[in-house]
Amino acid sequence: MTEFDLEDGPLGSEATGGFSDKYEVKEKLGAGISSVVRKCIHKITGKPYAVKIIDKLSDAGVDIEATTRDEVSILLALQGHENIIGLVDVFESPVFFFLVFELAVKGELFDHLTDQVTLSEKKTRRIMHEVFGAVKFMHDQDIVHRDLKPENILLDEDYRIKISDFGFAVKLKEGEKLRELCGTPGYLSPEALQCSMFGDAPGYSKEVDMWACGVIMYTLLVGCPPFWHRRQVTMLRSIMEGRYHFHSPEWDDISESAKNLISKLLVVHPKGRLTAEQALEHAWFQGAQQAKNDGFSARWKFKGTVIALIAVREFYKFAKNKLQPVTFDTILREPYGVKPLRKMIDGCAFRIYGHWVKRNKDENQNRAALFENKPHKERYNGNGDMPRKISNLDTYNASFRMSSMGLIQYKSVRKLNPSN
Repeated sequence: MTEFDLEDGPLGSEATGGFSDKYEVKEKLGAGISSVVRKCIHKITGKPYAVKIIDKLSDAGVDIEATTRDEVSILLALQGHENIIGLVDVFESPVFFFLVFELAVKGELFDHLTDQVTLSEKKTRRIMHEVFGAVKFMHDQDIVHRDLKPENILLDEDYRIKISDFGFAVKLKEGEKLRELCGTPGYLSPEALQCSMFGDAPGYSKEVDMWACGVIMYTLLVGCPPFWHRRQVTMLRSIMEGRYHFHSPEWDDISESAKNLISKLLVVHPKGRLTAEQALEHAWFQGAQQAKNDGFSARWKFKGTVIALIAVREFYKFAKNKLQPVTFDTILREPYGVKPLRKMIDGCAFRIYGHWVKRNKDENQNRAALFENKPHKERYNGNGDMPRKISNLDTYNASFRMSSMGLIQYKSVRKLNPSN
């Protein structure tokens, strides 16, 4: 990781490629394996920005200079769209790149979702409309993002979205198919996974972004991803088969139109998947069918039910009799004393609040617990054998790229800010 952390004071103009002449560096906002993101202030206007400082000499297992130049090229091609992060300035020194971005003051959509647990259909509809609009703009220019997820969707002061982090993005040539496995495990499409498993896989294209959009939309509505499983191999098998469910009770208050849109995005065969343009024309965005109760999430319904049951139990205040027949009155008074009901209540509670469970009593809330599954660094031997574990990675949703040697290279471990 870059050592440009201001402990030894600010660097001069030559060391920063002129960046320090124009901007004043402030507090750290986030960090990746080969970069750090800081807030910076324009010295003349006083306007705040976010600067991504990339260490050219970082031993991250990739060609930092080449990938950074590709990222800048793609960002410049996409400038002007209101829902894509704006690249303001670029500086280069012998040791660092300085990419200055507009500052998305509300942070990541992931953090917003962690705070809210779930979003109403009304909010999700607005967010997804902006996401699809930005994706259409990218795809119209033959650019594939390849790492769409809530962490890479930022929010400005008006809660409008800004798609960021184009480190894996690529511009397609006519008829080109991609085969490199990169992205984030829970958002990988079936056709991308096939490229890592079968030598004769046909490759993938823009459709991988639409699959990721389906995963994002599902997650925003109910607060958990569609393909989660504690065992990564089971999760990947579910993705390959397109096996997911609209479980009750969390989906009970979600409109059929929303479910229909998700089902047309999470289609295993890429040619059967909606394009961004087709998604924008879906009935869910046309107001043809609203949610049964747009602002009423399943967690509040569950809370209300539990509170009502407790109130009834307290009202009757009867002495518990273990041999008493299970009558309707018994269920009302002591619902938790009936084993099948107890299991149902516990199951509902875990499904709704499970991602808030802290692992240890002394640790802070784990923001990555929303995506509970924890992958491992693995090396693929290229002979068709299953990968073998190298070491644990403490997040389910870390971006990675598989090198030509079969080594999975993780792009970032912790992100706190806009443009990293």
